[in-house]
Amino acid sequence: MVNPFELGDELAYRQWREQKLSAYPNRAEALIVDIADPFALAPAEEAAIAALLTKCNMAIYRTAQGVDPNKAIPRAIAERFGLKRLDSNLLADDDGLSSITVSEQGDKPSYIPYTNRAINWHCDGYYNTGTEQIRGMVLHCVQDAAHGGDNQLLDHEIIYLQLRDIDPAHIAALMADDVMTIPPGKDGDGKQRGPSVGPVFSVDHEGQLHMRYTARKRNIEWKGDPATRAALAQLDTLLQADNPYLFRAHLGPGMGLICNNVLHTRDGFEDDPQAPRRLLYRARYFDRTSCR
Repeated sequence: MVNPFELGDELAYRQWREQKLSAYPNRAEALIVDIADPFALAPAEEAAIAALLTKCNMAIYRTAQGVDPNKAIPRAIAERFGLKRLDSNLLADDDGLSSITVSEQGDKPSYIPYTNRAINWHCDGYYNTGTEQIRGMVLHCVQDAAHGGDNQLLDHEIIYLQLRDIDPAHIAALMADDVMTIPPGKDGDGKQRGPSVGPVFSVDHEGQLHMRYTARKRNIEWKGDPATRAALAQLDTLLQADNPYLFRAHLGPGMGLICNNVLHTRDGFEDDPQAPRRLLYRARYFDRTSCR
């Protein structure tokens, strides 16, 4: 089967590359789709979100609800676009969604999502193995912070394209089955797990590109050969550069990101001690989004 993400077919890659970059969004505002009722999307609203998911693996929806703690909203959006197999975790709520807010109780403060600290480039669930890869995600904002908390977003297909254009050897190195190892320990949500070994880039059974990555420097082991070191150095350069395909977005109350687990960061933030804390619901799925 011809697949542009395999290195053996340059023609398929060139055709896909041209289509990918044609009319690609150039600002975060272009990702936003206003929806009147999250439980009954209008055909035009659904089509707009589907087009963005197809083009750049992400879309930002904006509801009219504003501050509303109803978890059914992100669930409804997720299910409408084929996200059903929820990845629960130790620190998730009873319904499997995670309430991402600054915590001062229990073990949560030791896990960075539950602090107000910045989070570097990553794809969610990079420590998951095998069939439990996180392919789809919804991040829904109930309450934003008084200051900060913005997200940087970067389509993983774009970073693949940029690396391959520089040198296809970078892609070959990052597709190796043993290139990235997360040693045994606790995952980002406090769950005990064994070692997680696998590639950065992989192609699933439907021919879709998946990325597994974290920019963390501790508790990670990279393959030590020159090709891997060169690929990682180039990837880091692209992530730190003024990338024209990078989006910076601020999720306000009632807004949410639905995506195919694209690369993302979070800025540090400050809550107003006299106001409700920043609160986002995170739902992670073993499914990739689908558009009817």
